[in-house]
Amino acid sequence: MATFYNQATLSYNGTVASSNITSGEILEVLSVEKSAVSDSYSQGSENVYMISIVNTGSVCYNGLTVTDNLGAYSFGEDETSAVPLTYQEGTLAYYVNGVQQAAPTITSFSPLTVTGINVPAGGNAMLAYAAEANSFAPMGDDAEIVNTVTVSGTGFEPITASETVPYSDEIDLAISKSLSPAAVEENGEVTYTFIIQNFGTVPAEAADNVIFSDTFTPALSGLTAEFNGTPWVSGTNYAYDPDTGVFTSLDGQVTVPAAQFSQTARTGEWTAQAGVSTLVIKGRLA
Repeated sequence: MATFYNQATLSYNGTVASSNITSGEILEVLSVEKSAVSDSYSQGSENVYMISIVNTGSVCYNGLTVTDNLGAYSFGEDETSAVPLTYQEGTLAYYVNGVQQAAPTITSFSPLTVTGINVPAGGNAMLAYAAEANSFAPMGDDAEIVNTVTVSGTGFEPITASETVPYSDEIDLAISKSLSPAAVEENGEVTYTFIIQNFGTVPAEAADNVIFSDTFTPALSGLTAEFNGTPWVSGTNYAYDPDTGVFTSLDGQVTVPAAQFSQTARTGEWTAQAGVSTLVIKGRLA
């Protein structure tokens, strides 16, 4: 809402007479809101964004342009621009008063620019689309994507709305397994090495009760285990059944540090150095 003022004057015989000052208000009838379906993101994840334009006035607004900056931000000393979201082609949907319309024209994918949007009097229009967090999406504690949309057209000042989505604040584990040697004689000794990686911002701690399990076929005899170089004790750190070959860690024994995140100064791309723990299990083939 904007306020305007006006005053009239009369000039005669070198005399100037001024009227009283009147004031009025210009009511903003168009508004825009932006929201995201998911409340967090991680690199490579996809999120659905919705843009809602409401017209409370008595006149239709036609041919509007909607521009979404896809979270563009500046980095580095030279304020280079990076765009953390990639629009997923073919996902844009357009609704007027809840009724889906033909897909509007996209004139640019970055920033995402859509033209020909109509908002009826006393009605609304909505755009929905999917975007993927790419390698320029900030990672780590306090990281976020601030995504801003601008609606412009004839007869009004451009209006904007933003949505802030934080980086996923959770554990993100992966595990790999290797065997040495790959070929072994009967009753020979083998070593299984398990690399447990955490790509999340939060460490996996004892209270998280991460459980490791494996069934060794054939079963192992004389089994020993160590975690991050420290020997594990049967019944304290793990349980193993030599008849079935089932090995299971006990509650609170598997911990993995959080990942470390960094942004490349030259390109602006983000990378994660996973936190790592190692479990080594040895035994003879039964």
